[in-house]
Amino acid sequence: MRIIQTIKELQNTLNQQRQSAGSVALVPTMGNLHQGHLQLVSTAQRHADIVVVSLFVNPTQFGANEDLDSYPRTMQDDIDKLEALNTDILFAPTIDEMYPLGGDHTSRVHVPGITDVLCGASRPGHFDGVTTIVNKLFNISRAEFAIFGEKDFQQVAVIRRMVDDLNIPITIITEPTVREADGLALSSRNGYLSKAQRQLAPQLYATLLEVKLAITAGDNNFEQLEINAKERLTAQGFKPDYLHIFQRDFLQPAKDTDTDLIILVAAFAGTTRLIDNLSVNLTTHTL
Repeated sequence: MRIIQTIKELQNTLNQQRQSAGSVALVPTMGNLHQGHLQLVSTAQRHADIVVVSLFVNPTQFGANEDLDSYPRTMQDDIDKLEALNTDILFAPTIDEMYPLGGDHTSRVHVPGITDVLCGASRPGHFDGVTTIVNKLFNISRAEFAIFGEKDFQQVAVIRRMVDDLNIPITIITEPTVREADGLALSSRNGYLSKAQRQLAPQLYATLLEVKLAITAGDNNFEQLEINAKERLTAQGFKPDYLHIFQRDFLQPAKDTDTDLIILVAAFAGTTRLIDNLSVNLTTHTL
């Protein structure tokens, strides 16, 4: 595996390899890799000849009181995991390399509407940081494919909208959420959880399953289902941020005539903010 830290070297390397190898797939990450990330790498290898994994803790998507400084950084362990998968390139730039004028003085990419709800409402400016860095990575790599996990469902929806709006020539591929045996979605932030919080955390997914069961049983009073689910989370010890039942394609509140739904949740276990989601297709009653 080749480890590259500069934009120029990455572009020169990909230009050379494209002449003989072919297509490129990009897997953007912030490191502290877990099995969910590694699944994305495996998917990328099935779709392209060259796989680039980026590792960059992006400061522009963190708010003033968020966990930028404490976000887990495990570079050597990440390198070992990627080498075990025979990854082609790890792109690990510095902040100065990606934002030579500083994050506050860089151009931003803003996707309106879809970024005003859910995590966008709770974390103002977060998605501008996401779309800006992802757009930069797309431009730098000129990848034909980009691979993302569905745990960050809103993020994927925002990136898809950006790609469509800006006519970016890239195909977005998603992989289902990878979970622990007890249902907890894999996340780099799970390492923040205390033992007691880790025991509590799977109830987030259990609550989504409970809401889905009610919907597939015919309950379309979505507002009341949301209220009941948040009360359940609070009683268990979470501090709910949001739990909403949305129309899947456009991330708008679901109507009783909609059949393709997504239940999205964010809640705090202690100081750790966890997110998850679950799809509901009323035409098939399957995930």
